[in-house]
Amino acid sequence: MFIEPGCPWQNPFVESFHARVRDELLNGEQFACIAEARVLIDDWREHYNHPRPHSLLGMLTPAAFAADCALDQAGR
Repeated sequence: MFIEPGCPWQNPFVESFHARVRDELLNGEQFACIAEARVLIDDWREHYNHPRPHSLLGMLTPAAFAADCALDQAGR
């Protein structure tokens, strides 16, 4: 999907994610080198995608939400 430059309201989910990355990671870290940045960003990504609950998912973790969806699909 094409998003016009300067029109962040056309894709609010990406903008929300970018704000979280800035607030939770980039504004709180000062990277000494690219290797350190890669490790810290990967750690944050793992935390964001697994143990961290998401409001959009009903305060479930993504893994728990995926498991619930799999159960729902299997039950059909």
